[in-house]
Amino acid sequence: MKRSIQLLSINLVLILIGMSFKPDRHPELEIGAPIPQTDYKMMDVNGKFVSLAEIKGVNGLLVIFAGNTCPYVKLSEERIKEMALLAKTNKIGVIIVNSNEAQRDADDSYDEMKKYAQLQAYDFNYVLDKNSQLADAFSASHTPECFLFDSKGLVYRGAIDDNVKDINDAKEHYLKDALIAVGKNNPVKINSTKSIGCSIKRLDD
Repeated sequence: MKRSIQLLSINLVLILIGMSFKPDRHPELEIGAPIPQTDYKMMDVNGKFVSLAEIKGVNGLLVIFAGNTCPYVKLSEERIKEMALLAKTNKIGVIIVNSNEAQRDADDSYDEMKKYAQLQAYDFNYVLDKNSQLADAFSASHTPECFLFDSKGLVYRGAIDDNVKDINDAKEHYLKDALIAVGKNNPVKINSTKSIGCSIKRLDD
């Protein structure tokens, strides 16, 4: 009887340990990986449905996960537009993705996205990622978080630069350097950094 109780206790402990270590549902997208879900259609703020395959440029694709109210996105607003312009200059397609599905009835609703895009004078696609499907495929976790692909696969993922709080104090301009490298068909020197920002608001988190 005593042994049975001990075995039951051990099993309960093992179960609790297993519950505390959940497997990663969204394994990190590796450098060199192809663009995920290229045919997945998302609604743009102009009312049209677009896919990554349609947005991709001759030299690649820049995907930035962002939102309307995240303080870190707000601090990066001008940088995002500058990087989008630089990408276009280097024949790289640009798309901004809002995956905050848990806030669709609030700050990240489709109507609020349209207002935000108009306020920011976006001249590139800003799309609604239903059920965070694209964020899951990319293993994106924060806003802003950047993914840059050349014609072969992923060449950079992470932050725009090394100081999200103040562009004037940034010493490393990761995304800018990567965009220029891709435009010149050169290898990207720093291909992965840690993005700092707000967590993407998934329904099941």
